[in-house]
Amino acid sequence: MRRECSVTPAREPPPARSSEPSDGPSGAGAERTPAKASTVEPDLGHASEGSLPVTTPAVRAVDVLVVGGGIVGLACAWAAVRAGARVAVLDPSPGDGATHAAAGMLAPVGEAEPDDDAATALHLAGAALWPGFAADLRAASGTDPGFEPAGTLLLAYDAGDAADLRRRLHQHARAGLRSSPLTVADARRDEPALGSLGGAALAPDDHRADPRATHQALATALDAAGVRRVRRAAVRLLRERGAVVGAVDDAGHRHRAGLVVLAAGTPSRALAADAGAPRVPVRDVVGQTLRLAAGPDLPLGRTLRGQVQGRPVYVVPRAPEPDGTREVVVGATSEETGDGRRPRAGGTFALLRDARALVPGLDETALVDVTQRARPTTPDGRPLVGPSGVPGLWLATGHGRGGVLLAPLTGVALAHALGSTANTPDHDLGRALRAMDPDRLVATDHRRTA
Repeated sequence: MRRECSVTPAREPPPARSSEPSDGPSGAGAERTPAKASTVEPDLGHASEGSLPVTTPAVRAVDVLVVGGGIVGLACAWAAVRAGARVAVLDPSPGDGATHAAAGMLAPVGEAEPDDDAATALHLAGAALWPGFAADLRAASGTDPGFEPAGTLLLAYDAGDAADLRRRLHQHARAGLRSSPLTVADARRDEPALGSLGGAALAPDDHRADPRATHQALATALDAAGVRRVRRAAVRLLRERGAVVGAVDDAGHRHRAGLVVLAAGTPSRALAADAGAPRVPVRDVVGQTLRLAAGPDLPLGRTLRGQVQGRPVYVVPRAPEPDGTREVVVGATSEETGDGRRPRAGGTFALLRDARALVPGLDETALVDVTQRARPTTPDGRPLVGPSGVPGLWLATGHGRGGVLLAPLTGVALAHALGSTANTPDHDLGRALRAMDPDRLVATDHRRTA
């Protein structure tokens, strides 16, 4: 049975000034709004949990505190603001995790796996929200989030890869997903930069977004809404009478809230455990991506998702600059390693080798960035989005490779939990929200280990 989420705003003492670093509006030209006072107060230790001494400097609490400022966390914060909540975000390096490495493929068809109908329905629902999400975000921020409905070419390098592609197309047809085979000649007419191929197909509904641009647009929209974004890490959660009522940051300050949303990736696991929540089964899977600078002599329009001798690789072009140059993202490795930030030379070599097999002209591009980050991943590959089992604590983690695709849907789930009727779930959306419910993993795992 699904646990309901309720938000009880904390009592709001008189506002107090704070010297905490923030990404929000500041300076002589910034509008001063006393009603949006700091959400921070000093932490006086565990002994004071449950009630604050009268000598503690008190400040106004928020309705929702989002712990984690990547694309998922900021999408949740923006959704909560649009639902009428007062919101704060806590993250020491917002957007520097998996968001920074992500290529931004919105690929429910290309990512579809046989016999995983729940994940496919989830990804389709996430992709369906993106056009409206991007339009609303552009209007709110005045910034282009980099959404491009360009479609994706599915490419096979040799005969063995072509046989695999035919099997996938058959699976798409059985699942009712839109994809169609192309001749190699047709694929080359569509993308003249392609090299020798064994087969090709088109997934017209698999699009792309620029995660870094989307993150910046979300940050701008939140700043315009007066959301306080604090550059601190949460080190533990505050509890009162069995409920989570806020978080303590690494400077010892308390951030009180009616609801805490954990969107901090794998660190969410330890924070949830400290609050007494059932074990959150999230682990790091490391991925490496490359960013290349291509000249106007390498025209690329669609996202290219290929297989080269059994190895997956993708090539994601960004929209060209006025001079015709563009960024091209190549990815991605997938490793379970202890070091999420130091790229292996072998991984970089393998990505370049396979990408240039599909697009030989990549040899002439400049390698400008090699980024490796950990993706928070669950055992079944679907995120944990919903109530944690502890009052006042809500999960939004474990998105794996789907963080960009599912960020708008995660925000809709939170807005729905807060009582918003702006996105009343229809049958398909309701099914997608149930596919992310933490109960399927968290409650089962808790019963097994209790």
